[in-house]
Amino acid sequence: MRNRRIESARLPGAFLFLVIVALLNGCATTPPLSETTRSTLPERHVVDDVPFHGQRDYQCGPATLAMVLAHEGRPASVDELIPQVFLPGREGSVQPEMLATVRRHGLIPFVIPGRMDAVLQEVAADRPVAVLQNLSLPWWPMWHYAVVIGYDVGDELLVLHSGRSPRTVIGMGRFDATWARSDRWAFVALPPGALPVSPIGRETAKAISTFESVQGAEVALPAWQALAGRAPTLPLAQFGLGNALAATGERREAARAFRRAVEEKPDFAAAWLNLGLVLRSLGQIGEASDALRRAAGIPGPLQQRAKNHLDER
Repeated sequence: MRNRRIESARLPGAFLFLVIVALLNGCATTPPLSETTRSTLPERHVVDDVPFHGQRDYQCGPATLAMVLAHEGRPASVDELIPQVFLPGREGSVQPEMLATVRRHGLIPFVIPGRMDAVLQEVAADRPVAVLQNLSLPWWPMWHYAVVIGYDVGDELLVLHSGRSPRTVIGMGRFDATWARSDRWAFVALPPGALPVSPIGRETAKAISTFESVQGAEVALPAWQALAGRAPTLPLAQFGLGNALAATGERREAARAFRRAVEEKPDFAAAWLNLGLVLRSLGQIGEASDALRRAAGIPGPLQQRAKNHLDER
């Protein structure tokens, strides 16, 4: 009995050791790629013109930003970026600060879907992809930013600028095991007017809107134009375009964009309200009143404001 108890006491420790080893190694299975990805993308591709910045202790965030910014013609040194994104108490950089810094440097950060297909599609379009990995355990994280600059579908490999090593080659399965622990967070940094290859929607509009709040309507206008052109039936794209056009003095074009927004979404109170205000500024009083009445008839936070504008003479 004594020997059995000792043997039983050892089992949990051995089991825990095996679990830890399994988690550290991760599941090295390559994530499945869609047939579209396999049939339309080049089998291998490397974005050759991404400069490399070595990552010092806890500075992988600033180094990653320096690489993606420089690729888009917004060079910034790692030392310049450190105070913008590095949080000493956290010994690293967190995602909101990374994205905010990209905006301050005149680029729009688009968080892309957490799928290997999305990463490969962006790289194939010559866009380096910034990724967040957890190189340790889920409950004992070792966060790390890197830049995916290349891939080989046939050999199931990725090429990363990572740590102190440029063009690090890693298996897709091994990479995905560490990427999955960050909920597969990744982004591309693009100039206004360029959009991610990935499917676009509300989050794309939100990214442009947040960029506009930092850089202004005139700088963001090309992004809204690109989004409305690619997704003409997306109400938020037309609404954002209308706002940017109105802010830059293009009121007639703004009215057209707001009309398209309400055609796609008849209960879009904000678009009706802005349409009414733009039409009023153009002297189209009857049409303006009709639009404001539509806004005033939609319950919500803008209803009273629309009624107030209707009462104005």
